[in-house]
Amino acid sequence: MKTNKLIYLHLFFWTIYILGSIVIPYFVFKSDHIIFNFTFLITSFTCFYVNYYLVVPNFFEADKIYKSLFAFLLSVSSFVMVRYFAEEWFLPKYFGIRNYAEATSFAFYFFDNIFYSSTTIFISTTFWFFRYSIIAEEEKAQLIEARKTAELQALKTQINPHFIFNSLNNIYSLVYQNSDKALPALEELSQLLRYSTKDLGEDTITLDKEIGYIDSLTALEKLRIKKPELLVIEKNINHPKLNISPMILVPFVENAFKHGDFRDKGFEMKISDDHQTLHFYLLNHKKDRMKDAVSGIGIDNVKKRLAILYPKKHELNIQNSETEFIVDLKIDLRNE
Repeated sequence: MKTNKLIYLHLFFWTIYILGSIVIPYFVFKSDHIIFNFTFLITSFTCFYVNYYLVVPNFFEADKIYKSLFAFLLSVSSFVMVRYFAEEWFLPKYFGIRNYAEATSFAFYFFDNIFYSSTTIFISTTFWFFRYSIIAEEEKAQLIEARKTAELQALKTQINPHFIFNSLNNIYSLVYQNSDKALPALEELSQLLRYSTKDLGEDTITLDKEIGYIDSLTALEKLRIKKPELLVIEKNINHPKLNISPMILVPFVENAFKHGDFRDKGFEMKISDDHQTLHFYLLNHKKDRMKDAVSGIGIDNVKKRLAILYPKKHELNIQNSETEFIVDLKIDLRNE
């Protein structure tokens, strides 16, 4: 799109140039020197793009005056050579006319045309810098996008093994205790793995899938909790097909189960999507030995992913006190 704008800028410039140097002088002022206006146009056009494509990219350096001066002289030389060929050789030979007096020296011709060529060279150089800024901006955007893609992929691959490791630890404990909850736990883990292997590789999934993941995780964790009634969960979902990046909410829930105190306190979780804005609230009480623990790699990953995926479209507030860990997250999912 920006490249097209640059093309239009060139077309606009040359349209104005032709109107001002050819059309208006000939049709309005009835100029007698229209042929020299044509040769000057051809000369300016040639010099413009010699400077634009060859001289400035290869020789111009703003911090080296001698190279910049050399670049300028090269562009002036291209202007002089084309104009001299057209007006002092071609026109005299085939039409018997010339622009300068016959005895004019080449040195005078060269220095006289430094003035005439300067405007063309200046505009051409300005256009080149404009083009350069567009290319640099596009390359920067491509680099940022590539870095985002690489970082997101790395973050996703960190989440999945971490979650599986915790789940397997839970199941191992049930098997070790010969608990009849072991088989249901394996079934829930199987469901979770189906979610993760199918959906984690996607850029987005529907909100109901992300919440389904949380439901399966919660069901799995309830098998090992003596008082599952302590888990207070409220869901008010009106737009289940809203798109969301996978594993945005799950790490917070996983963190709560890993570090939470479920002996007598449990946790409170609320999920809603009023006005297509996801509101996720989670409060869990810490175990005594975890009061000074950090939140862990999963939550750090979510923070990074939110910054990349939902810039200026999310609010994340985390309160990490000695006894409680509270997550209050809002994500605007409109147009996702």
